[in-house]
Amino acid sequence: MGPACSWRNRLSEGQDTGAPRRMGPDEDMAAVHALLTVAFSYMEGRIDPPSSLGRMDVDALAQAAATAEVWVIEGDDGPLACVILTPQADTLYLGKLAVAHVARGKGLARRLIGLSLERAQALGLASVSLQTRVELVENHATFAALGFKVTGTTAHPGYDRPTTVNFRRSV
Repeated sequence: MGPACSWRNRLSEGQDTGAPRRMGPDEDMAAVHALLTVAFSYMEGRIDPPSSLGRMDVDALAQAAATAEVWVIEGDDGPLACVILTPQADTLYLGKLAVAHVARGKGLARRLIGLSLERAQALGLASVSLQTRVELVENHATFAALGFKVTGTTAHPGYDRPTTVNFRRSV
């Protein structure tokens, strides 16, 4: 059964989750933005430069839904996990993957990564790529365990050291 199929998982808090759902650009993105903001808050003071999420508002999320793909897994009270998938020339870029604290350890990130692999294949792309910050070594380990390989590092403008680790996984 693929990740886009109709799963039903029971969370410890009693919320049902279903299949990932693609959001449209006219939908209210406030709850998704709130999820991202809370989920990424642990990075404050850990990464330099700060996350680009600080420059992303609900209008930017709506724009992402129009020009890329915004996917959510919802529970009874709103989004529990989300991801933005952006087709590029030879890969599907997986960005802003977030899971609500109450839903961590339930396989939601794995579902969204599985979805990204299916979407890449459907779009005729050979891989899924992502970036994580150098400082977030726990993310490096997680993505490696999910089959992603390090392809290099990059530096943000104005930095003379690597700030980002690039990962890729073939479809």
